Amino acid sequence: MKSAESRLSPFFEFDVDTWSTFNHKSQKLRLTEEELAGCLAFNDRLSLEEVNRVYQPLSRLLYLYYHSRHDRSTVIQQFLGKSIESAPFIISISGSVSVGKTTTARLLHHLLSAWPTGPKVALITTDGYLYPNQVLEEKGIMNKKGFPVSYDVKSLMRFLVDVKDGVRNLHVPVYSHLSYDVIPGKYTLVDRPDILIIEGVNVLQNGADYPEIRNRVFISDFIDFSIYVDADEDNLIRWYIDRFLKLRESTFDDPQCYFHRYARIPEDEAVHLAKFIWQSVNHPNLVENILPCRGRAHLILRKGHDHAIEKVFLRK
Repeated sequence: MKSAESRLSPFFEFDVDTWSTFNHKSQKLRLTEEELAGCLAFNDRLSLEEVNRVYQPLSRLLYLYYHSRHDRSTVIQQFLGKSIESAPFIISISGSVSVGKTTTARLLHHLLSAWPTGPKVALITTDGYLYPNQVLEEKGIMNKKGFPVSYDVKSLMRFLVDVKDGVRNLHVPVYSHLSYDVIPGKYTLVDRPDILIIEGVNVLQNGADYPEIRNRVFISDFIDFSIYVDADEDNLIRWYIDRFLKLRESTFDDPQCYFHRYARIPEDEAVHLAKFIWQSVNHPNLVENILPCRGRAHLILRKGHDHAIEKVFLRK
């Protein structure tokens, strides 16, 4: 007997054992350990077994949605009596800092590109649309980096409109996690992909999250399928601190790194600093802006303490 809460939920809930049965046995995983390693973000962990049990069925689901949308486009063309330009199928991946969005995005890029139809798949992150640090300093919002106010929303919206209109050779700004800033003059080229994956903390937000443009279209209006990667905040904090410590031992040593000044501080001070950054920046952003968008997703991947997916929630 289902509980009243589960009956009222807008999502189907699956454990991984059940979710893994939705994969077709004929769809063999074409991913090597080396290729998987190339998909992993810094300090992230993922096994081929989990890819096969969780992400391969997700790839199949996205394939079905992708073709369903093309069927609808055919209906519209028949109704209008003319051919229309095919817009890319846009997938968004959202979630907190340190939850593993980048790995999910890279992995899906690989799996979707391997479909039998060989679609052209592009991947971008919304980090490139953060205002440069100089602008954030001038606006007095450097401590709000990653919050809605820190993004050049108008430029991001222009890109989404253009990509949906089939404009060729679009330039997406590139963000460096080393310099902690947008790289001047460097761009990712997006040239009429069949599928576009957009990764970022803000991709599920809509006009209600941006009062200054409340009555206009926003990112979520362009998304065909949205994924939210979820985890308890206690786990997020632990993963964030662990990543901070490992970066302190490697990347922070680079003089070009924004956090180079923290490379030589004692470990206990580094842990304290990471906790302070989380509580002062990442926690309020999660609670105020990111987590409230979770219920808007088409699919939620729920992670446990070991970073592995434990539950999958699919919108009914």
